[in-house]
Amino acid sequence: MARRQPAVRRTPLPIGLVLPAAALLALALGYPLGRQVVLSLQEFGLAQQFGRPPEWVGLGNYRELVGDSYLWTVVGRTVAFCFVNAALTMGIGVGIALLMTRMSRWVRIAVQSGLLLTWATPVVAAMIVWQFLFDTDYGVVNAVLTGLGWDYDGHSWLIEPMSFFTIATMIVVWMSVPFVVFTTYAALTQVPDDVVEAAEIDGAGAWQRFVHVVLPTVRPVLLVVLLLQIIWDLRVFTQIYTLQKAGGITRDTNLLGTYIYTLGIKGGDFGTAAAAAMFMLVLTVILTAPYVRVMLRQEED
Repeated sequence: MARRQPAVRRTPLPIGLVLPAAALLALALGYPLGRQVVLSLQEFGLAQQFGRPPEWVGLGNYRELVGDSYLWTVVGRTVAFCFVNAALTMGIGVGIALLMTRMSRWVRIAVQSGLLLTWATPVVAAMIVWQFLFDTDYGVVNAVLTGLGWDYDGHSWLIEPMSFFTIATMIVVWMSVPFVVFTTYAALTQVPDDVVEAAEIDGAGAWQRFVHVVLPTVRPVLLVVLLLQIIWDLRVFTQIYTLQKAGGITRDTNLLGTYIYTLGIKGGDFGTAAAAAMFMLVLTVILTAPYVRVMLRQEED
């Protein structure tokens, strides 16, 4: 006769511990999100800021956005910029993390210190330095290239969209790589040495050990880092806005973040800006859903 398993006693303590944090999170995120949804369904401009009641337009702001070809240009530009930056950041970051496992202690500490200073530098302060490097009249890059014999005296790097986004990519990747390096290096230190040594004894080369031993171990961490990187690169604002103020052509270099800012703060059309922000939220969910699905599947396995 099979013995009955004792009933598992459920305690309300875990739920009680989680509820306060969940309530605070719902309050902090729920109200702004709800207010934004309502605002996106209204005509809310400069007149409403001075007391005129907002007019309810329903999905009018969304229809106006979807019918605007410029929005789709900005969306395509934003998605391309996001994936290029995420790919470069992950590739460079993982490569440096792998090199750090081969460095001596003091070299590794020096590299980590430099990366930490880069990561800790405020965005605005870093942007001042980058603007100085590529300044049209007094930039270091123009001076160096001119000194090497090329005619770059007075060259504007920000007026052309291609060079504008090249510089923006350099800045975004430079500021994002440290996070990837630190996280990946921490994951690499958790790879069991005996498993790697066993694979080496069995005749596996360096690339085979990386693909079949190291990569499966650190894959969950890489997926989380990649997910965060895509979210961050999709909503880049400060770097693009600062470069636009330094000489970039706004219409030719807008991403979704600066486009929403242009609609709302500059144009005073807060209803359409809120609708564009909701569009950006939906786009973020669509782009990150596959990675979340893979992470959940790995957790179940």
